Amino acid sequence: MYNLLVTSMEGAWENGFYEYDRSRFLEYTNEKIASSFNSLPPEHLATTTKYPCLFAYEGHELDVRIGQITSIKERGRKLLIEFALDANIPPIPFSSIKPIATLLDIRDWEMNRTHWAIKDENLLERLSAASLINLTNQEITIEQENLPLNHENELQISTLQEFVGKILSVEKENDLEVFYRGHSDKTRYKLEPSLFRKDKDGNYLYLDNEHLLYRELIVSNSADFSSDNYTLDRLVRMQHYSLPTRLLDITSNPLIALYFACKANSDTEGEIITFSLQRESIKYFDSDVASCIANLARLPKNEKQRIDFFDEPSEIKVTEEKKTKAQRDEEIAAFNQQEPVRRLTHFIREEKSFFEPKIIKSDLRRVVCVKSKKSNDRISSQSGAFLLFGLDAVLDELGTTDIKVERISITNKSKILKELDLLNINESTVFPYIENSAKYVANKYVFNKPIQSVANHEVD
Repeated sequence: MYNLLVTSMEGAWENGFYEYDRSRFLEYTNEKIASSFNSLPPEHLATTTKYPCLFAYEGHELDVRIGQITSIKERGRKLLIEFALDANIPPIPFSSIKPIATLLDIRDWEMNRTHWAIKDENLLERLSAASLINLTNQEITIEQENLPLNHENELQISTLQEFVGKILSVEKENDLEVFYRGHSDKTRYKLEPSLFRKDKDGNYLYLDNEHLLYRELIVSNSADFSSDNYTLDRLVRMQHYSLPTRLLDITSNPLIALYFACKANSDTEGEIITFSLQRESIKYFDSDVASCIANLARLPKNEKQRIDFFDEPSEIKVTEEKKTKAQRDEEIAAFNQQEPVRRLTHFIREEKSFFEPKIIKSDLRRVVCVKSKKSNDRISSQSGAFLLFGLDAVLDELGTTDIKVERISITNKSKILKELDLLNINESTVFPYIENSAKYVANKYVFNKPIQSVANHEVD
């Protein structure tokens, strides 16, 4: 394996250090590798230092370099890497790399985006075979094994009684609110909204066309959205109809989460994820922060990419606490003068006419918990709430300082589903539509031919 590090900052690879936004890590990385890293503690990021690196620039004009990461530090939503270029390997023109790009799993479009990918290819051997480097006196030390998933110390539950006991045994602090989510396959599903999902090769399936998904569904079904006042309301309805959005469903009812963990993949271990948040951090349907993030859905991809967050290098970064009010106001004004941000403000003003152009840049990159209107029976029956993901937002699988994450493994799903049915948690009540109720009733009372004894078959 090797690290592919791409940046738009000319000369960046001459400095010996660089910062990546956490959201750009593992882009264009195949699903198996990405899942391994997402499921490991932060300290396991150091594993990437075992892999050689290809340091490249956006586009195809500048030379690439070969080297090694020497250290990685997490700083908020940033990953600070320090690295050393291999002095024995001179710069390589990208035009020489391009003919073997497919062999290195480098895709044309990914060279137009700053990101850090991990590729399942032997970089040095590929370059040597193409006569781009000489390995005669160089030892190849490439880690080939995939990282194990980190599911240590998870509690395993196999009955409803055990699960209820676990939930009731947790002492809940007065200022915290707890939500739940159920995954029917603990190794497959991640804490990311459907809009951010990727194919097995790490390519985004829907993200680039978010603004078209949003508009096309409204065009096709405008009457269904006539009662929605906010963009968030429309996203919730779209989520309800299975359109990929930047919302991730959660629930305040642990039994609902348990039902979802058990309802599919009966032979696969499921899991319940609990999210603990400060009550004061939870937003409501009419929140300005929620409006700012939700309306990103209406901006085309190129406009989202043009938003400049004025990120400063860590060594000169000034904390918000140390900034004067004048400095903060100046920064907010400069951020809101950008054309894409002005257009975002225009969208927000369509639903909030008195909204002032004072969007705080950090708000657009947050993951916030939102309680929406109970605009349909499904949200009501499932005690639904949502995690709303901002621009390039990532929710660490292990949780963050704002959102504490814990996991419970679920086995013996068929038995648990029968126990939930006794509490009236089933297809009919979780999905309260007449067709689901009809299907549930039909399955419940389907004729099961009794097993006949030998005596029944005796000849008179």
